[in-house]
Amino acid sequence: MKKPRKCGAALQVRATHYGSYSVRMILILLVSLLFTGSCSDSPQRPNILFIMADDHAVRAISAYGGSLIETPNIDRIAAEGALFRNAFVTNSICSPSRAVLLTGKFSHLNGVTDNGQVFDGSQPTFPRMLQEAGYETSVIGKWHLKSDPLGFGEWQVLIGQGEYYSPRFSTPRGVVQYDGDYVTDKITDIAIETLQNRDKSKPFMMLYHHKAPHRNWMPRADDLDLAIVEDYPLPADFADTFAGRPAAKEADMLIADMFLSFDMKMQPGEYESETGTGGARGIDAGREQAISAWVSDYARLTSDQKLRWDAFYSAVNAKYQTIKDNPEALSEWKYQRYLHDYHATVKVLDENVGRILDYLDENGLRENTIVVYTSDQGFYLGEHGWYDKRFMYEPSMRTPLLLRYPASVKDGLEVTELVQNIDFAPTLLSFAGVSVPDDMQGLSLLPWLRERPTAVLRDSVYYRYYGTEGGWHRVRPHSGIRTKRYKLISFAGESEHWELYDLQTDTREQKNLYGLAEFAKVQEDLHAKLAILKQHYGDE
Repeated sequence: MKKPRKCGAALQVRATHYGSYSVRMILILLVSLLFTGSCSDSPQRPNILFIMADDHAVRAISAYGGSLIETPNIDRIAAEGALFRNAFVTNSICSPSRAVLLTGKFSHLNGVTDNGQVFDGSQPTFPRMLQEAGYETSVIGKWHLKSDPLGFGEWQVLIGQGEYYSPRFSTPRGVVQYDGDYVTDKITDIAIETLQNRDKSKPFMMLYHHKAPHRNWMPRADDLDLAIVEDYPLPADFADTFAGRPAAKEADMLIADMFLSFDMKMQPGEYESETGTGGARGIDAGREQAISAWVSDYARLTSDQKLRWDAFYSAVNAKYQTIKDNPEALSEWKYQRYLHDYHATVKVLDENVGRILDYLDENGLRENTIVVYTSDQGFYLGEHGWYDKRFMYEPSMRTPLLLRYPASVKDGLEVTELVQNIDFAPTLLSFAGVSVPDDMQGLSLLPWLRERPTAVLRDSVYYRYYGTEGGWHRVRPHSGIRTKRYKLISFAGESEHWELYDLQTDTREQKNLYGLAEFAKVQEDLHAKLAILKQHYGDE
């Protein structure tokens, strides 16, 4: 591993590895980094608080203009810092996204291509590099990488996906269960306690990672009767027929097919039999697993929590008996139930982001702490009639990204460059003045947050999803390229096919333009760019 350099001037030369970048681009970046003087021996090295939610869709953050819910505390980060309009993931699924964050490398290089693989913590990660550079490092909350965290002085992480109620945490001292606690509140309690007990002679880097709003969206008992809105409007493509998109048609992600048990929180006796596939179509034990998982989740509530839970859900689930034989009404009922629970978990998440921001402000840490808010990927909130993620389509591939650093980043900044989660590690290392290894595949966003050069960061991003056709949600393996206007996707499988979208005229990605004569030149150019990107990232 390289030793930290005193100043980070050479870092951005790597941005010229692909695309038509000029000598002027290099000079702008070199000068901007020299001008900032980001040095590893500076007494004012920034603290870093990296907040990652799980499955938080851009549409469920009011800073992005969404009307589904107000998120005033998350919005504070954008108002007092920067909001990224075009941030994307490389592989829209939980564990791979976290491995990309740590390593700054695509899934095929960091070794985590799906949720079933174990992360090799011995490989270089940005937390370990910061730890070796004198940072006090910690990770609190969701980890989901099947191995113990390495490169952290302190860690308390949820076991597996974690539980919403009475959550269990794995720690260096063993497993701890917090009976009666709600996971979002408890993660924040632990994070604040860790910050209070830190070595104040060192800068800190904390990964503060939430379970919310991950499936199965269990609200806090105190917020069950909170009506976020009276009725959520159905997306225009809720009844999508998937014409010209066979991979989308084959997927098992429809809200109409959600589990009555695990997703709708219905108890045995409130329905005759489990009719939903819930993403497990073709998996023999899928329904039994869903029922068992819901029984286990419900058992984690205290007696008082169960009283409030039963009073609320018994009433809302009673409507099921009146609409169960009407497929359209049942689908819309599930949609309303899903969005209520999803946004109730977001409400608590936003409250707790406010708690930790207040802690920084009240303890003199605001000015010199970089606060990042993002999600491990996006999520479908009824677009195409779906929930979940995985596909390269916009609601899943796009992720929120907000960054506050009062000492260096001006309020209300908007960044429209094409950004990916491979950029997180290089950006944080460069802010801290720590050398970025040559094999990290992302680019530092520091110049675009400070001087905002007129040069383009990149003209396209690469995506690859590794799922198997017969696995959960039945989303085919696929890869592709996205520019600011177009998207080209290659789907593998028995009926291999390509899809092409003009994102300017077809924001919902419903009209596949591949093979149309009038887009032949666009198609040819995108194929060439995709080949270049695959070669550049070593994914051939």
